[in-house]
Amino acid sequence: MTIDLDRLLRLRLVVARFGELDGARWWNTGSPKEGQLGKWGAATLRRGFPRTHHFAQARSVFAVAAHRCAEVLERPKDVTLWHLPEVLEEEFDARWEHWLDAAGAWTEFFEKLEARMGDDLVATMRTFDLVSARDVEALARLHRSPEARGVSVPGVFAATNDDITLLALGFARGEPGVLVVPYAQRRDP
Repeated sequence: MTIDLDRLLRLRLVVARFGELDGARWWNTGSPKEGQLGKWGAATLRRGFPRTHHFAQARSVFAVAAHRCAEVLERPKDVTLWHLPEVLEEEFDARWEHWLDAAGAWTEFFEKLEARMGDDLVATMRTFDLVSARDVEALARLHRSPEARGVSVPGVFAATNDDITLLALGFARGEPGVLVVPYAQRRDP
């Protein structure tokens, strides 16, 4: 696996924040005025988790986003941004302790994330310097599935940063209130 786990965390955070109730309304986190990854969520959790509240917010929204994506498009044999191969998910979970220990290094990113995301996921991802022109070109070749609930990423998931970026960018094929889940075929069916 050649995934930059810090990058994966950033991609998941941006998509998670973008999909909240005060954004694209893909999952039920926060309120229509403020998402759980916004200032309201930070203020709520800071009392119980003074140093690591941002990661508590993230863990909560990740769980809701993963559940909602599985509801919309149940493809247990495929890979999504929230359902990666077990080895990669284990590496991501193992890295969590490192991120908690270095929570202060992530403060600026989380504070930038608190702002309302707008209605253009690609522009938002560019703001966070997570996509390149080549990534956006690859997104242009992705289309909704016939049932309009998924976006198939071509080829087999090779566990690269490009694969993860495309799984995150594919959410841009959705609309406010209409979640479309990007997925890729697993190498080992």
